[in-house]
Amino acid sequence: MLVKNVYELIGHTPLLKLHVPTPNNSQIYAKLEMFNPGGSIKDRLGMSLVENGIKQGHINMGTTIIEPTAGNTGIGVALAAQKYKLPVKLVVPEKFSFEKQTLMAALGAEIINTPSSEGIKGAIAKAKELAADISNSFVPLQFENQNNPDVYERTLAPEILADLDNLQIDAFVAGAGSGGTFAGTAKGLKSVYPDLITTVVEPEGSILNGGQPHSHKTEGIGVEFIPPFFKDVQPDKIKTISDDDAFKQVRDMARYYGLFIGSSSGSALAASLELAQELPEGSNIVTIFPDSSERYLSENIYQK
Repeated sequence: MLVKNVYELIGHTPLLKLHVPTPNNSQIYAKLEMFNPGGSIKDRLGMSLVENGIKQGHINMGTTIIEPTAGNTGIGVALAAQKYKLPVKLVVPEKFSFEKQTLMAALGAEIINTPSSEGIKGAIAKAKELAADISNSFVPLQFENQNNPDVYERTLAPEILADLDNLQIDAFVAGAGSGGTFAGTAKGLKSVYPDLITTVVEPEGSILNGGQPHSHKTEGIGVEFIPPFFKDVQPDKIKTISDDDAFKQVRDMARYYGLFIGSSSGSALAASLELAQELPEGSNIVTIFPDSSERYLSENIYQK
């Protein structure tokens, strides 16, 4: 396949039929989003945020893009900004992986760290503060921007449906950080399969299941506030997965199946296996593996 530039490689990632022991003879299919050029599902979002900002007149050739991020969205935004030769400042809590911050900088972004104790709320506040001081700047703000769920409804859901070629989908499982991936993809899939059971995944230390917020090792998912995108797309189930369970799946996927997945992918797989126990015999479950393990090696992702 010949492509003209790296940006053409965003999307159309493979859907893998997993050969893992599954309760009730269910089948799990995983969308491998680490095959995007920036290494994660958030390449789709980064390009959408920048291109829609241009279309809507928020971004011109002199605009500085400022975005609070845990990492992958920052990489996606930096990749998109590179295409349009735009300056980027990314506000990242210190706790997030060294590899992701290195990749953002490699793409030309300036990294501004905020204290880990302030979480993503602190990064959001700092991004807004910077925008107030920098003329001709724009904060796409993935956590509130409707382009977030829309891009997944427009791209990811149709890809899954096409990949499965009319195979019945009984359940959809995805992690929630900003909530856009879950909400947009679930909406797109439910338009075809209205009885689809939608399940959102969070780590312990996230608040969706009513728990108290606290730190966790699983990166990329977990919320400090209810995502606004859940107003229109309510999950049928919420699965809270421990770091230990998530990282066990990460290790098993590498050791036995030759697949390098990040911790949020491990959470999604653990939740899919739990859900399979609750579903009828022979159900088909689709989940998302947002990124790979390479960008978490400094976090000792493979250590028990």
